Amino acid sequence: MSAADTATPADTDARGAALAAAAAYFDAGRFRADLARRVAVPSTSQEPDKRPHLGRYLAEEIAPQLEAMGFVWGLHDNPVVEGVPFLVAERIEDPALPTVLTYGHADVVRGQEGQWRCGLDPWRLTVEGERWYGRGTADNKAQHTINLAALQIVLTTRGRLGFNVKVLLETGEEVGSPGLREFCRAEKGRLAADLLVASDGPRLTPEAATLYMGSRGVFNFRIRLDTRAGAHHSGNWGGVLANPGVRLAHALATIVGPKGEILVPELRPQPLSNKLRADLGKLAFDGGPDAPAIDPEWGEPGLTPVERLYGWNALEILAFGTGDPDAPVNAIPGQATATCQLRFVVGTDWRDIVPAVDKHLKAHGFADCIVEPAEATPMPATRLDSDHPSVAFAAASLARTLGHPPMLLPNLGGTIPNDAFSEILGMPTVWVPHSYAGCKQHAPDEHVLAPVCREGLQIMTGLWWDIGSDPRTAVGMA
Repeated sequence: MSAADTATPADTDARGAALAAAAAYFDAGRFRADLARRVAVPSTSQEPDKRPHLGRYLAEEIAPQLEAMGFVWGLHDNPVVEGVPFLVAERIEDPALPTVLTYGHADVVRGQEGQWRCGLDPWRLTVEGERWYGRGTADNKAQHTINLAALQIVLTTRGRLGFNVKVLLETGEEVGSPGLREFCRAEKGRLAADLLVASDGPRLTPEAATLYMGSRGVFNFRIRLDTRAGAHHSGNWGGVLANPGVRLAHALATIVGPKGEILVPELRPQPLSNKLRADLGKLAFDGGPDAPAIDPEWGEPGLTPVERLYGWNALEILAFGTGDPDAPVNAIPGQATATCQLRFVVGTDWRDIVPAVDKHLKAHGFADCIVEPAEATPMPATRLDSDHPSVAFAAASLARTLGHPPMLLPNLGGTIPNDAFSEILGMPTVWVPHSYAGCKQHAPDEHVLAPVCREGLQIMTGLWWDIGSDPRTAVGMA
């Protein structure tokens, strides 16, 4: 039973007033002003000299808003990386009530100044029609701004939330969330909650509100050949010295096929279950008007593009180098290196990847190849069953606001640190993204779509409202 099934006329009217307040917050330009101020803080975690802005963003932008809502907050040092703090806040209305944790990340990727289209500045919000440009708009400042504003609107309209809330904002997500898992283990009591509701990543299509319950995992690794010291003249030595570039190209061809098929058995997931296939069969992916066209023949044979993106593993060659591609010389190089990445679904353990690839290459005659982890932080795959009561509750809430059901995505195709919440803190996780795949996050010209933000404010206001109306059902306790 959802909150809508038990709502009184008065509650329904008050909910409508809260949704109207969310629309008014957007239409009056207040959301735009808040986002512009936050985009102007160059809070990139990828450039150490800008890391002082991380704590400033938390203390000057987020903390005052939380204080105004009656939250008690504090900044906490990162146990792994200096200068990449966490903000934790809580509003406990009644210890007997269920508690919801919400999460976001205050950091962004580097600004890439000078690479944006003429007239755009990464640290200035620029509005061009429905597109609002600026670094961090899509990832993740607009998203957590929407969620916190919606909480404030519910509190102002109702006078209370009707549930307890904890907030966790990290500042290192764009460098692999160092210290997040350690912090969650150390502060398990402080962060304990019954449900995570958060926002990151894209919708399935710009027009379709989406819920997802986890993400694919990610693991980067290198394959390298150190054949000999230095390069040697190709006229004097060509034909008698092994070329590591040639060797490595053939080694890579044994692990991934010409159409992206994964050829290492241990790197392939279990076949899709009938339920997962049925869930994915209801979905359609559309990255928006500027997104690249899908290559229909790329990837695992026999699967649809949606099944490949959300239900299967993907092995990518991110970089491949030998010699000097920008200034080649007539010499046989001595080394070659490829950086590879596996995006994987639940059932694949990232700790098995390097041993499996090493064993595979040796079996195919490439014992001279060295396989090793890259520097990027591994992230496990997670997925909450779409039948979980919290998923049904959230879907019903969004449908009540929108007038039609949202898309239900078992897991995001990309990767978020969801395992910190689902595995370490042990709570069900529901994500409501407020961006779209064509947003150019991590690239020049990052932007959000104004209609998605406006709708996001309303659906999050409705979701927080409904959780407060029936918190036990929302967290799966009923």
